[in-house]
Amino acid sequence: MRVRAQSVEELQAREPMDEFPELRTLFHRLNNQLGIILAHAELLESKAVDDRDRTRAAQVVASALEAMGTAKQLRRLTIPSVETP
Repeated sequence: MRVRAQSVEELQAREPMDEFPELRTLFHRLNNQLGIILAHAELLESKAVDDRDRTRAAQVVASALEAMGTAKQLRRLTIPSVETP
């Protein structure tokens, strides 16, 4: 059975995440994707041969970590009881 992807507007119009597992799935997928980006950026950073490339990879690492933090904040705002500070 194939599930139709929902638009951002459709998801925003819904009730809290507890009642809609689709949002939990989206947060899970986002975190997985950010984790993959982070892992690749860390690998590039560790294998960089010069300071310029190492600095660029470090910027990607920092951005991926910041994005993961933002996703966590969004999830916390959507479901306050799921995570504690």
